[in-house]
Amino acid sequence: MQAMIWDEIDSQLSGLAEQGLLRRRKTLDAPCGVDAVVGGEGLLSFSSNDYLGLSAEPALAEAACAAARRWGVGSGSSHVVSGHMTPHEQLEQELAAFSGGERALYFCTGYMANLGVVPTLVGRGDAIFADRLNHASLIDAALLSRADHHRYPHNDISALERLLAASGARRKMILTDAVFSMDGDLAHLPQLFELAERFDAWLVIDDAHGFGVLGPNGRGSLAHFGLPMSPRVVYIGTLGKAAGVSGAFVASSDKVVEWLLQRSRTYIFTTASSPIIAATMSASLKLIEQGEQRRLHLQQLIERLRTRLSGTRWRLLPSPTAIQPLVIGGNEDALRVAAALAEQGIWVPAIRPPTVPKGTARLRISLSAAHSLEHIDRLAAALEGMQ
Repeated sequence: MQAMIWDEIDSQLSGLAEQGLLRRRKTLDAPCGVDAVVGGEGLLSFSSNDYLGLSAEPALAEAACAAARRWGVGSGSSHVVSGHMTPHEQLEQELAAFSGGERALYFCTGYMANLGVVPTLVGRGDAIFADRLNHASLIDAALLSRADHHRYPHNDISALERLLAASGARRKMILTDAVFSMDGDLAHLPQLFELAERFDAWLVIDDAHGFGVLGPNGRGSLAHFGLPMSPRVVYIGTLGKAAGVSGAFVASSDKVVEWLLQRSRTYIFTTASSPIIAATMSASLKLIEQGEQRRLHLQQLIERLRTRLSGTRWRLLPSPTAIQPLVIGGNEDALRVAAALAEQGIWVPAIRPPTVPKGTARLRISLSAAHSLEHIDRLAAALEGMQ
């Protein structure tokens, strides 16, 4: 029996390799940034979600060192036992004020935040209405909740309205990414908010790729659309992307956050993150709030890239964000283009199924405020040379 299991794993791994779907890690020999070093080779990187260029910001490194000297390295316990330290408490208060929520709760990762929120708010007999292109963590959270899981076509508000109108569930939840990680487009949050109000539903928003980048002072996608932090809104922000640090937070009404603190399993039953991370994130929040020049520069980079790549034979998806997907088509073709770029010292990851639909393998070009216009021109010239 055991031999059969090993044979099956070997066969499946071979199948992934034959389909061009085997994932291979690269080990970086330099801090996260646009100048990567892999295997001793320097690469211009368009591969990370460090949208504001804060991951290696010296001020954050200094904040981390100061926190380590003051608070040590580990928290020693879960938040609800003895691991909730002053840096955690201070960060939660700052995140609530920054995002407009009455209160915020800090989680170790964005995945854990999503898995913690959804099953705590809905369960058997309830219904979740989720965008078909939601992140894997939201899909898993919906399945874990045991609520009825209805997936509507991407950004199809009419289809969502029909599903909501036909539902007799006692509690309803609209579940969506704010910025979709593989297409780079935005959810229609104003229309989703209106439907949540009309059908008395939760509106749970995962703003992993919008927090820090969109909205006044980088306050995120809700602020970008001028929407209120209504009691029915549960806002999730990731802190390992534009914020350059680690973890995630949930902001909502005081009552909702208290309920999550009491019942969210991924919050209660895990050791609290290092106080170093929380203190460093507090320093990052100040840089985000004061980072308008970074965001303006990022917008210039987006516009430059879209202009330069508009004439290529590949399809650039209509994204207004730092995520710029260039659809190549087949898996092997996408890998071939990525490899050709790497030979020229440029790192752009090839994204393949099941992360994206079959036949839409792509280069996911991630832009950072640390990039220059010259970096964009170098990438564009390399791609243009493959036409």
